[in-house]
Amino acid sequence: MRNHLLMAGLIAGLFISAAMPAQAGGYDRSTKKAIKAALAGEHRSAEHKARDAARKPYEVLEFFGLRDDMTVVEVWPGSGWYTEILAPVLKDKGQLYAAPFSPNAPYGFARRGLGAYLSMLGTTPDLYRNVTITYLYPPYDMQPAPRGSADMVLTFRNVHNFYMKLFGGGRYSDMYYDAMFDALKPGGILGVVDHRWPDPATEDPVAANGYVSIERTVADAEAAGFKLVDQSGMLANPRDDHEHPRGVWTLPPSYAAGDEDREAYTAIGESDRFVLKFIKPASSPASGG
Repeated sequence: MRNHLLMAGLIAGLFISAAMPAQAGGYDRSTKKAIKAALAGEHRSAEHKARDAARKPYEVLEFFGLRDDMTVVEVWPGSGWYTEILAPVLKDKGQLYAAPFSPNAPYGFARRGLGAYLSMLGTTPDLYRNVTITYLYPPYDMQPAPRGSADMVLTFRNVHNFYMKLFGGGRYSDMYYDAMFDALKPGGILGVVDHRWPDPATEDPVAANGYVSIERTVADAEAAGFKLVDQSGMLANPRDDHEHPRGVWTLPPSYAAGDEDREAYTAIGESDRFVLKFIKPASSPASGG
């Protein structure tokens, strides 16, 4: 009888394990080697490498479950800080879609930023040969990758922008999540890093200070069909009290206040951040509603 119970328990455990989404269990050998090579690469400036201690890219990408044979979408890559890591890792066996602002966006900074990003890709063309440029900016361009093609969508310090008036605010925030959902295969991963506002009851609805709550992020992602499967406090910063004269950009590396109290902000360091891992359920249709 005891043996029967043990066997039943083992079988039940196998079914439960099979039904659970895969968690990051460490890099495979080739991905580990590629990540370390990318982080140490000469194409990264000393200034960018100096951010590694605060941003922990090795640990963050491991947590999300990155593999070097994946199709990955990077939403709003900015100056390319993470592209410099992702592109070399994926260039031989994988594919990177980079989805910056649309060239149709009616803002000079958006077009200048896109031009600078494309110029960066052109400086080392072999390194970035597997980067395909798409766009994500409503209502102009809303397909960051072919529907159902991506294993992983990543966005770093961008979700707060989904709510800012400049980027459409509440009119478009759901469209961003839907676009990322549509790009993923069923079972694909959405990885989000952003500046954490600690109390959803007091957060700015338009995130003008650059912070957003975990609760709001989870609620809006799950409304699009995602399911939260894990979160990490690896980028938490208890020195950040979240109250700064120029929002999160007061802190390094932006130093929006210039030299005013610069030493104090340097002592705080980069912002308090959350790391969230979502999955597109395997039973999901190709389109997010």
